[in-house]
Amino acid sequence: MTVLRRTAGVLAATAVIGTATPATTALAADMAAGTASPSPSASAVLPSGLYGGSDPKYDGVWRQSLALLAQRAVGVTPAAKAVDWLAGQQCANGSFAAFRAQPTAACDAKVTVDTNSTAAAVQALKAAGGHDAAADRAVNWLKSQQNTDGGWGYAPGSASDTNSTGVVVGALAAAGASADRSPYALLAKWSLPCDEDGGGALAYQPDKQGKLAANADATAAGVLGALGKGFVTTAGKASAEGSHACADSAKALTREAVARNGAAYLADATSAKGHLVSALPGAEPQPDYGNTADAVVAMAAQGWTKPAKKPYAWLEAHAVPWAEQSGPAAYAELILAAHAMGADPRDFGGTNLVTALNATGPAPQAATAAAKHTEEKKSGNSVWWIVGTGLVGGIGIGFLLSGRRKQQQL
Repeated sequence: MTVLRRTAGVLAATAVIGTATPATTALAADMAAGTASPSPSASAVLPSGLYGGSDPKYDGVWRQSLALLAQRAVGVTPAAKAVDWLAGQQCANGSFAAFRAQPTAACDAKVTVDTNSTAAAVQALKAAGGHDAAADRAVNWLKSQQNTDGGWGYAPGSASDTNSTGVVVGALAAAGASADRSPYALLAKWSLPCDEDGGGALAYQPDKQGKLAANADATAAGVLGALGKGFVTTAGKASAEGSHACADSAKALTREAVARNGAAYLADATSAKGHLVSALPGAEPQPDYGNTADAVVAMAAQGWTKPAKKPYAWLEAHAVPWAEQSGPAAYAELILAAHAMGADPRDFGGTNLVTALNATGPAPQAATAAAKHTEEKKSGNSVWWIVGTGLVGGIGIGFLLSGRRKQQQL
């Protein structure tokens, strides 16, 4: 669920329907490394309900969904216009595209809808509340896109991949729905045996020769999918203490074993440096902040908070500048990692991630109410200010609570 997964997901889809331009590929590489962020064109007018100031062409629905999920996870009530903007992006058949500049126009063949944006929107709309009908239409569309192998691809009709399968399973879980065919056998099929390089990891999908390659982003998504969990999760209860190792891959893997082995791979991959490394072709290896945050969430969901402590500490020490540059989805990923670890995202290495996220878009309802009470105080209406302050204290914004890169295939 990295911040750049939506851009890279579009690039992955172009491998099926066309060829990505070199400029777009280079942008994705730079953004994955945390060295660039797309800016809106001079003529672009960003919607007032949208979070983030960069061009939403490739990630508008994705980053909005993550922002709303992170806010709800920490007890913040999102601005109504932010939720309405997301709901307004939906096509009549229930699907979502990465971004629709003219949401009042009917979706036609030129509107490229995808499972990842749709699944993220389902989770956000369910969390925000008040849009159950829209979320249910999206769920029905997602169910109609399931492939015969049990998985989902990024674009309608495309081959299944672990990332898309994981995010859709999370959406179905958030909506209290189930798939017509189980996706778990497919995830088990793409789990690398323990005695191979990258053992325990999941592949994004097999290459043309059917070979599997370990992919950290896919592994984090696959762990959550195997556990039947969405982006927002709390620490699970590990089935057993002791070695966090890959095991039993010679047997037919259960979904629990897929999750355990995937978490073991992530624990091993982050044990030395405390972070994952990006591997986009043509780019210098860089710390991968987004995938490291995803790995923390996946390990915590499995109940393995102990091995997740090192990468979480690394994120606290290094990831804030990345989030400042990358925007709302990055802040949201860090908030979700903190929530999964049972930590306070309002004190993330000295940074209040919630305040930082809220500042990238329309003020949440709770924040708006707080501002109103402050204004009443200034006006000298001390009696009502005291009452208002009590209400704000009672309501509270207190602590409560990221896809999909095809890195190897681009």
